[in-house]
Amino acid sequence: MSKFIIQVNGSVYGSSASFRALAFCQSVLANGHDIITVFFYQDGVTNSNALTCPASDEIDMHAQWQAFAQRHQVSLTNCVSAALRRGVLSQQEAVENGKSHWNSSEHFSMGGLGELVVGIEKADRLISF
Repeated sequence: MSKFIIQVNGSVYGSSASFRALAFCQSVLANGHDIITVFFYQDGVTNSNALTCPASDEIDMHAQWQAFAQRHQVSLTNCVSAALRRGVLSQQEAVENGKSHWNSSEHFSMGGLGELVVGIEKADRLISF
């Protein structure tokens, strides 16, 4: 079976990238493959923003990603540089940058492009959305 790295570049809303990436991830696991990590880059880091409040008739992509990670024990990694530029902070990043609040959920960890490169070396495939 194959090992995948999934890269999500599209924002939580405004494009279908996040929705398509999650559907692909579910299909990958259902077919017996492994996901090393889902790496959120560029506007994709907005998927980790716990303060998104979609309308009741819309899909809550943030909650969907959290549930997916918890259910399947798949790591979700934000590019820290991209996240900081877009105002998406983990608790640690908030402290380090002198901010009193953070908005990234606990299921999303912060990492760098180095982690993506190391993951790519271990993966059979990199799929970007």
